[in-house]
Amino acid sequence: MESSEIPTEKASSVRRRVRKVMPPQIVWPLLFTLGNLVAGFSAIHYATKSAEWVGPWGWSGLTMAGSMIFLGMFLDSIDGVVARLTNSVTELGAMLDSLADLVTCGVAPAIMILALVGGYLGEEGHLTVLGPDADMPWGKVVWAIAAVYVCCTALRLARFNVETHPEEGPSDDIAFLGIPSPGAAGVVVALIMLHQHVLANGIDTVWIGRAYAFGVPIVALGCALGMVSNIPYDHFVSKYLGRPQTFRFLSVTVIIIFLGIWWFQETVVLGFIWYALTGPIEVMKKRRQAQEELQ
Repeated sequence: MESSEIPTEKASSVRRRVRKVMPPQIVWPLLFTLGNLVAGFSAIHYATKSAEWVGPWGWSGLTMAGSMIFLGMFLDSIDGVVARLTNSVTELGAMLDSLADLVTCGVAPAIMILALVGGYLGEEGHLTVLGPDADMPWGKVVWAIAAVYVCCTALRLARFNVETHPEEGPSDDIAFLGIPSPGAAGVVVALIMLHQHVLANGIDTVWIGRAYAFGVPIVALGCALGMVSNIPYDHFVSKYLGRPQTFRFLSVTVIIIFLGIWWFQETVVLGFIWYALTGPIEVMKKRRQAQEELQ
């Protein structure tokens, strides 16, 4: 009797672990987020290709890397829309989204910066000339700027996760503190892709290409500091696509579309630079209005 009762007592004292089954509507946003992560990983892969490597359509490794980053940004915007439409916004999705953005909008653009400048500092575009142990001072500076950019992206995403609550959903009047990581990455990546476009069309001279390449890290440093600043930035989708717009907005949109058809790379660069400057311009306007009210 005692031997038969022991297994019964042990079985009653052991808690069964029940696996949490996610409903199907939660899986779809996660798949888009993982696609964003894979796109960032692909961007790093193509950015480390040698300068002689030529991909599909005659694209260079940096052009392929930039395209993968923009694809990741598109998937990043889709996963949020899908999550809200299916009412499946969760903390798991928010944390995974930040991790994917850190790779796509933080690490991948930093690697692109090293590859761009390394093509002018080293032989055959090797990245070994850039780093803390580089022989040239400028190589150390560029590596440090790339590292600062990654760190600022991580801080920006961490602060966003702390200050927002995914379950509450987005507000129509939402304003980000600091430029969002996709906006900062868009500026850096668009500039690098324009550089590669100019090189591919044979318009570039040696000194122009070198000066342009060495200017990109400076712009990236400004974007990195902008991510951890307190400068307010509007939510682009909520402000321009989530509310009624005027006829003027429609006219400007049509003009931008036609400019993008004729000068795609240039239009993308100007678009991201304009968005990056909207925050500081708005701060200056508010300060000027405050001074006028005091007078």
